[in-house]
Amino acid sequence: MAQKGFPPGVYAASLTWFSPGDDQKIDYELQSAHLVHLIGSGLTGVVVAGSNGEAVALTNEERLRLISLTREVATRMGHHDLPIIIGTVGQTTYEIIAQLRASKAAGADYGLVLTPSYFHFAMDAAAIINFFKEVADASPIPILIYSWPLVTSGIDITSDMMTVLGKHSNIVGTKLTCGGVGKTVRIAAEFKPEEFCALTGFTDWLVPGLSAGASGSISGFANLCPKTCVKIYEAYKAGKIDEARVLQSAIAAPEWALTKAGINGTKWAVAKFLGYEIESCATLQCFHLTV
Repeated sequence: MAQKGFPPGVYAASLTWFSPGDDQKIDYELQSAHLVHLIGSGLTGVVVAGSNGEAVALTNEERLRLISLTREVATRMGHHDLPIIIGTVGQTTYEIIAQLRASKAAGADYGLVLTPSYFHFAMDAAAIINFFKEVADASPIPILIYSWPLVTSGIDITSDMMTVLGKHSNIVGTKLTCGGVGKTVRIAAEFKPEEFCALTGFTDWLVPGLSAGASGSISGFANLCPKTCVKIYEAYKAGKIDEARVLQSAIAAPEWALTKAGINGTKWAVAKFLGYEIESCATLQCFHLTV
């Protein structure tokens, strides 16, 4: 079983902020300010260069600098042991392993790994299991299985596959952006959280997820309202179920609005409500949201 359990709690899938202009370089000053906002809110940890962080648009050098910047900000704020999760993007096992090795050196603690999907028609259950095993065998940091069919050409990582992969000592959990409550239940029935855990991929089903056995959440919505997301988790764990449900209901519509608006809409809303320069969203269209 896993040698080190994944820390339970609420994580933000951090946005990546770009400078205005044709080259759209990362605005590291604003990125640092946003990390202060996230880390100071009581979140358990931060995901950098994930889907919300526009990983597919980043160079390897940019991903590594985002990791080191996050570690620097966390250390400066007194959160020396803040868990940092790095998203991976690639179509080969070799490429993913190389990213994880470099990420470890830059300060990452965990990897969030998507399946290759260009040849999605060849990714049957055996291929998916072998892929994750090969990555986990070679990775210097524990990995989370990232289950999101929308960005992997419809590839679904079933609970049957999770049952096999969860026994690997270097695979510590899964992010279920697929919204699989049933998967959560089956994972919780098969494993102790410190062996292999399920995390909700959105905060709008955090309470249902926790009641089904999830260990927490990795959420893009936490970029906007991290303290509220943390309060939902803390209230539920303290046995204040009604309070958790009230907070859950309060964020359901706003989170759905951001989900529909996509990353550009999320960045616009976060910039608007947190007082960032709208130009730093690097978006060509404004979204009128009721948040």
